[in-house]
Amino acid sequence: MPDAYYQLLDAAIQHLETLKSRGVRFVSVAPENLAALARPMPARPIPARPAAPAIQPPPAAAPPIVAVASANPDKAAAFAALRERVMPCVKCPHLAASRQTVVFGVGNIDASLMFVGEAPGADEDAQGEPFVGKAGQLLTRVIQTMGFQRDSVYIANILKCRPDTPGQTAGNRKPTAEEMATCIPWLHEQIDLIQPQVLVALGGTAVEGLLGKTVGIMKLRGQWQTYRNIPLMPTYHPAYLLRNQSLAEKRKLWEDMLAVLEKLALPVTEKQRNYFRG
Repeated sequence: MPDAYYQLLDAAIQHLETLKSRGVRFVSVAPENLAALARPMPARPIPARPAAPAIQPPPAAAPPIVAVASANPDKAAAFAALRERVMPCVKCPHLAASRQTVVFGVGNIDASLMFVGEAPGADEDAQGEPFVGKAGQLLTRVIQTMGFQRDSVYIANILKCRPDTPGQTAGNRKPTAEEMATCIPWLHEQIDLIQPQVLVALGGTAVEGLLGKTVGIMKLRGQWQTYRNIPLMPTYHPAYLLRNQSLAEKRKLWEDMLAVLEKLALPVTEKQRNYFRG
């Protein structure tokens, strides 16, 4: 039994290493297989080993392969396959040349609520995850105040690469209409697989990329829209509230989130209703 078990284990590890060398970061794993992996392993026989070769410096670490969890194994497999297609994307050669990584998206692919921003910034480009800088920390607090955890919703961007900034050592720029049009089919596939009950567009650029409307987020926020047959709430980008600490502006974003909770038919406490009141 132990020999056969470890032969299978070694084969599985070799297969995963091969996938990793090809740039694959996610594989689908059915819930029953995850449960099987949690069982105790039999003791492994220790074979005699030849003398160890001289120590070589380790190669650069490759991103780990991560299982995409879902109650639906077919959905998990489809999402993992989508990610495998997105990660090596070079449809915008200038962005592919300047990025550190593709920022695919993060969260629960069975989520009822999905947030959409505009594009990764420097922190997101470095870490490969959307909304991890100061604006992302604020978004996480908003999500938690709504009664969710960050990993129970889904977060993505219109653009999956950081917009290049030639000649600049810092700062960000707005994605162009052409860049958004080129990248948004990937987001469409994510939305179609997740099928959230509600979408939240964070900021004017996200609204422009999704709805093609340039009337301004100040005028459009708080007014329900529809995108791919899903209710969509436009609201402020968290970065705006980092620049503008007005209690009244914070209250506007929070009123939008209260409307989202009501659209999701979730209970709202009196404490939640009174946040950021003057």
